[in-house]
Amino acid sequence: MNVNLYGCQGKWLMVDLGMTFGANEYPGTELVFADLDFIEERADDLIGVVLTHAHEDHIGAVPYFAADLGVPLYATPFTAELVRRKLQEADLLDEVEVVVIEEDHGEIELGPFTVTYLPLAHSIAEGNALLIDTPFGRVFHTGDWKLDEDPIIGEPTTEEELRQIGDDGVLALVCDSTNVFNPNSSGSEGAVYKGLLDEVSKWSGRRVLVTTFASNVARLQTLGEVAKATGRELCIAGRSLDRIIDVAKQSGYLQDFPNVVDWDTAMGLPRGQVLILATGGQGEPRAALARIAEENHPLELSSGDVVLFSSRQIPGNELSIGVIQNRLAARGIVMVTDRQSMIHVSGHPGRPELAALYSWLRPEILVPVHGEIRHMQEQARFGKENGIPHNIFQANGDIVRLAPGTPGRVAQVHTGRLLLDGDIIVPADGESIVMRRRLAHNGVVVVVLDAKGRPQVEGLGLPLDEDYPAFVEEAQADIVDALKKLRGKDTGSREAIIEAARLAARRAATRWSGKKPQVKVMLAEA
Repeated sequence: MNVNLYGCQGKWLMVDLGMTFGANEYPGTELVFADLDFIEERADDLIGVVLTHAHEDHIGAVPYFAADLGVPLYATPFTAELVRRKLQEADLLDEVEVVVIEEDHGEIELGPFTVTYLPLAHSIAEGNALLIDTPFGRVFHTGDWKLDEDPIIGEPTTEEELRQIGDDGVLALVCDSTNVFNPNSSGSEGAVYKGLLDEVSKWSGRRVLVTTFASNVARLQTLGEVAKATGRELCIAGRSLDRIIDVAKQSGYLQDFPNVVDWDTAMGLPRGQVLILATGGQGEPRAALARIAEENHPLELSSGDVVLFSSRQIPGNELSIGVIQNRLAARGIVMVTDRQSMIHVSGHPGRPELAALYSWLRPEILVPVHGEIRHMQEQARFGKENGIPHNIFQANGDIVRLAPGTPGRVAQVHTGRLLLDGDIIVPADGESIVMRRRLAHNGVVVVVLDAKGRPQVEGLGLPLDEDYPAFVEEAQADIVDALKKLRGKDTGSREAIIEAARLAARRAATRWSGKKPQVKVMLAEA
């Protein structure tokens, strides 16, 4: 859900426009966005949106907000093509300008900002840092990154180039914090090739399925090479994989990727001659792996077949991943994860990589971003240990002064979350979501009063089962008694009648179930 804003001389530059996925605290929703109220109020001073790379947490909100922001989007070719396809699906391609930047060290001037794209390794093609030059100093915005001597795809900016940037002066390093607790380097994508080759080779005569992040083009290249080296035909299961492969080829990657076979052909091959590449390693219930685990997919696995999880568990997905793994295990399917074999490396820097970047750039200020609070706080401490003079931990909504003057937090502005609820974007703390949580926790009771004040009660989600008819009878009697007790002007007051019926129904439900349901009372017109 990354959205960063840089302000200078009255103008604003946005870096990334991402989303995250819905969680249990937002029932019935799928997508979560940052509330852009602050910059929407200053839209006339926004001069562009610069996108670092194509992961959903950096570009996923583009179709929902870019048209309203009314400024161009800037991205390198691979990211730009994925953004175009998102806009096309939303019928917005003609309303949003997408400017393609050179893949290697492309430069743009936007008001007081000169932005240079610097390729860094990450778990997607064309991951970039941004060198943002201003009249007051230069900011090195890392995006998501790692150090990798053998990245398979792309040529990252070299140590010599980064040292030169440091020699020329860096005011602030705005840096990825995700893997700050890892005492080791993240590892090379090239090493994963050998790990996957060794692992697939072990399972002669078995059908092997590999699940990984669809966006990891280097991993797709690796798996194509592994399929060829082990004499297996490659089969693809998942629309996001099909899309990424198509865009990657269009952008000049995966040129030697093997031809893939369709599902029917794959199932007709001897078990040891097929390698399936499938989506769903994070436990997504509608993805290919979940359907295969449920035996609800044309591709089938049997006892003794193998699933390789060439990905890490994203925090929060452990339960859903566990459900799929238990289903596979119950059917005798062998599973291998990155804890057992060298079949995955992270796309984010561990402590040695962070320390190296600090030493090359030698920034005056460190601003940790991208991670939970504990990650950012830890990187601030780590930066201090490594001699960075100013380490600024910032929370969402903090305005941080970098220059001129003393660096630090200067203000807090409104931030929040917005949700895609059906086809409508709503506040995360809005009444509809609050009510939905209450309904999910306590259920609902509906009371209908006919023209003569006779109640009908319907309870939904109450844990009553065989006691339900007795509850309804008692609740209706309680409502009748409550209405009889109304006096004076309340006897004809619609509001008083509704409130009396509501309280009586709720008390009855609490007495019978221990729950405090939401109660809706409707009056039939005479």
